[in-house]
Amino acid sequence: QVQLVESGGGLVQAGGSLSLSCAASTNILSIREMGWHRQAPGKQRELVAAISSGGDAAYADSVKGRVIISRSLAKNTVYLQMNSLKPEDTAVYYCNALRTRDGVREDYWGQGTQVTVSS
Repeated sequence: QVQLVESGGGLVQAGGSLSLSCAASTNILSIREMGWHRQAPGKQRELVAAISSGGDAAYADSVKGRVIISRSLAKNTVYLQMNSLKPEDTAVYYCNALRTRDGVREDYWGQGTQVTVSS
């Protein structure tokens, strides 16, 4: 089991910034990929950004250039720095850990943190 604890959501005006954190209960180098997903009301959950165990980052087109995913190996924590926020970024943001063990995919999710961007 991997426990994920998110923090850092809140209310911000359009154009502002927020930083989210996701602390994992295990060594994140043992996790194939960690990512941030979001789900807005009435919409499907979508990937925002992900970082592999090797440190490679990937971003959704909708956030490229505005969002940076990073990590602290010492703290087993992944961060999401969001800049130039837009009202359409409003959603519940979930941290995800993807691990494979003996060929079996394991997905773990945090409890979610609300991000609200006012216009």
